[in-house]
Amino acid sequence: MEGLIFIAPLAGIISLAFAAFFANSVLREETGNKRMQEIAGAIQEGSTAYLNRQYRTIAMVSIILAVLIIFFLDNGLKIAVGFLVGAISSAAAGYIGMNVSVRANLRTAHAASSGLERALSVAFRGGAVTGLAVVGLALLGISGFYILYGDVNLVVGFGFGASLISLFARVGGGIFTKAADVGADLVGKVEAGIPEDDPRNPAVIADNVGDNVGDCAGMGADLFETYVVTSLAAMLLGSLIINTYGNAILYPLILGSAAIFASIMSIFLVKLGKEGSIMRALYKGVAGSAIICLVAFYFVTDALMGNLKFYYAALIGVIIMVLMVIITEYYTSTKYRPVKTIASSSETGAATNIISGLSIGFESTFLPTVVIIIGILASYFVVGGSVNPGIGLYGIAIAAVAMLSTTGMIVALDSYGPITDNAGGIVQMAKLPYQVRKITDALDAVGNTTKAVTKGYAIGSAALGALALFADYRNKVNLGDQYLNLDDPVVLAGLLLGALLPFVFSAVTMSAVGKAASEIVNEVRRQFREIPGIMEGTAKPEYGRCVDIVTKAALHEMAMPGFLAIFMPLLVGFVLGPKALAGLLIGLIVVGFMVALLMDNGGGAWDNAKKLIEDGEHGGKGSEAHKAAIVGDTVGDPFKDTAGPALNTLIKVVNMVALLFSSLIIGKGLF
Repeated sequence: MEGLIFIAPLAGIISLAFAAFFANSVLREETGNKRMQEIAGAIQEGSTAYLNRQYRTIAMVSIILAVLIIFFLDNGLKIAVGFLVGAISSAAAGYIGMNVSVRANLRTAHAASSGLERALSVAFRGGAVTGLAVVGLALLGISGFYILYGDVNLVVGFGFGASLISLFARVGGGIFTKAADVGADLVGKVEAGIPEDDPRNPAVIADNVGDNVGDCAGMGADLFETYVVTSLAAMLLGSLIINTYGNAILYPLILGSAAIFASIMSIFLVKLGKEGSIMRALYKGVAGSAIICLVAFYFVTDALMGNLKFYYAALIGVIIMVLMVIITEYYTSTKYRPVKTIASSSETGAATNIISGLSIGFESTFLPTVVIIIGILASYFVVGGSVNPGIGLYGIAIAAVAMLSTTGMIVALDSYGPITDNAGGIVQMAKLPYQVRKITDALDAVGNTTKAVTKGYAIGSAALGALALFADYRNKVNLGDQYLNLDDPVVLAGLLLGALLPFVFSAVTMSAVGKAASEIVNEVRRQFREIPGIMEGTAKPEYGRCVDIVTKAALHEMAMPGFLAIFMPLLVGFVLGPKALAGLLIGLIVVGFMVALLMDNGGGAWDNAKKLIEDGEHGGKGSEAHKAAIVGDTVGDPFKDTAGPALNTLIKVVNMVALLFSSLIIGKGLF
């Protein structure tokens, strides 16, 4: 069975090869007229410039952390090498996807002139590049370092590198995209009464750039890290039961390999079909990927583990994935009660819109939490956790790995969103015919839902993966059940600090969006006031000023969230001790999961309530209900695209820091 380990890196290489194949097929598409190329060029230039500056900033932090790892940890050099490669791989996953997306947007816009089916094909293939790059680099990195080092504990550095980049990419990209979006909407739509993506709006290019650096590069790094950390957690737990199940470490890697082949095959299933439903076409790919995985997992489990109870745990993980997608779509799609309720409440003003949106956000935490609870209990007991708790925890980790089996397809769905959003902007700014814009609007409307679905999927997998990481931490610092009593004030103090962290983190990230958006609002107003001819279309706005404002704000403001994520667990561990840090991890997982659901689903519902009104309901564009919905959407923007998704990453970064530095925390603290 030892030779099977090489299947994982081979699968990673094949995934990257197909990513290159789809990238080449997209780049062969026609690019439209000169005006379209100029607009797309500005978006591409801004996206690349921001990402380059962001990664240069993160590189300095990464080098400092690598030096600290070398000097303070056993096998520090090996862990530091893994850390740096993990960081580079995570950055590369986002960078590859973003670079294809900023080219696919132009080609999708041009393809829309040939019809919906053609445009959908180009946009989805562009998204598939990011999806396959994410899973390919992740599996190649984890398996490569495991083969190289022969010790799964030394692969933790690779996971920490992935987590660090994900956090900064999520926070920085989220601040950039939502500051530009909020500023553009408040002045352009509400005050000036001009359409979305109108070339007269000075913030329109910054808004389109933000779609790529936030929703594409940010989500790519996020799910790269989720995939790596979840697989790593399962492997670490597998090392504890390897005497009973000799392939327990290998099993998660082979599941991931099978899932890659399932994703590649399923990409070819995404076709519009006779019914003409875009969402159904995309979901055919997700369903195909899940079904192929379930069939493959049966044979993999039988061959490697010799006991189908682990297959049942994997089956539970896939079911959780399906249910999380269904629930998230229910709360964020224009077809169902939650979004319709918010849209209806907009008729009586912005206040009732915001109250309704918050209510829906709070409500949306119920069903996903029930699903995760049932999933945790079922995957724990189905593998025999009541007899052997270690095997039970491994069962939970396998469910999390299986939940991530469709990552390639899910990331493709997410990256499809900014491609179609940008395509609509290019069509609008290039003044293409109404029929072309109608096609890109249809693609974009579905893109809003797919982006929301991806966030629900990510936070659900984070909750399961973080639970496995917590079990690994507790084992590393030798904390048995008797050490985690809630009547112990040290544990309770840690629990409260962990519960506090998501709120402080969200306050910092949302405040950053608010400050940057205020600067954009003032800048757009200044240009409308001081540059004659903008509103008449005879003068060109200074787009670069807005791009520069949000770039500086994003890079400056992402420092504090990063500081909180890295140094808070270290401070608690060294001052209060490992028990308090265990309490912090529990509090963070529970509260962070809930708050992220509230923000992701509430923000997505606000966004689509605005879209529903723009489609003609409740008075349509320009009505008082529309203005109220825009205000609600701008409140929801930092919820769903900055703070909410970043909480998903925060949960795993803090757990990875605790796990990586666990050896230094043993015996430390005042208690």
